[in-house]
Amino acid sequence: MKKTQFEIPKMDCPSEENLIRLKLDGMKGVHHLDFDIPNRHLFVFHEGNFEEINREILSLNLGGKVLETLDSEEFSGEDNSHQRKLLWAVLVINFAFFLIEMSTGLISKSMGLVADSLDMLADSLVYGLSLLAVGTTVARKKKTARIAGYFQMSLAVLGFVEVLRRFFGVDQIPDFSTMIVVSIFALIANALCLYLLQKSKSKEEAHMQASMIFTSNDVIINLGVIAAGLLVNWLDSSLPDLIIGSIVFVLVVQGAIRILKLGK
Repeated sequence: MKKTQFEIPKMDCPSEENLIRLKLDGMKGVHHLDFDIPNRHLFVFHEGNFEEINREILSLNLGGKVLETLDSEEFSGEDNSHQRKLLWAVLVINFAFFLIEMSTGLISKSMGLVADSLDMLADSLVYGLSLLAVGTTVARKKKTARIAGYFQMSLAVLGFVEVLRRFFGVDQIPDFSTMIVVSIFALIANALCLYLLQKSKSKEEAHMQASMIFTSNDVIINLGVIAAGLLVNWLDSSLPDLIIGSIVFVLVVQGAIRILKLGK
């Protein structure tokens, strides 16, 4: 048994962790994956050489560098049922806020909230794929990933079209108070998801939870929507909302591309 440590520069939230799990879980010779998200490190317990593992990691375009490989004792694994419960918990939270932000975004005419809702949906898809991958064939896992990726990409493209329509059409000022209030609750939800995921980590890593929250893309997006809401109020313009919406749609497209890579 070997223990290889990788540095993954772009692994900054649980979504990237789950993409890597989808790529490597079930791979021949891989026994266990241990993640240190704050330091962007991945520990792979495996048999044989790490070259194929490294190629699979690099295919996700998250970066990747082998730091060291050591001999290790047989890994006993952790309670899979506990992991499933955590995945279900964060999936439900993300999907619930997808519905909340999508509905309030449409009502308040905020593209920032609509875009953030799609980011929540993207996370839900990744967690759902992780659950579906348990006990299924590689072919089924790849097919499900392709469907989810194309679905997410289609929603992002529709979002871009709506941004352009509003930019060149009649200026529709969104309800800034709804943007701010809903984004604050979404921020709390993302922090809760990260906390729940940290419960599967070792106790000595618990002090890193704060850094995880503040380095998460989801949290940055929530703060961006809050800032856009303030600017909408101060400037009496929809432009800040359209800008943050466009930025988030780009992130959603990037996430869809990563998911589609899992289907290859």
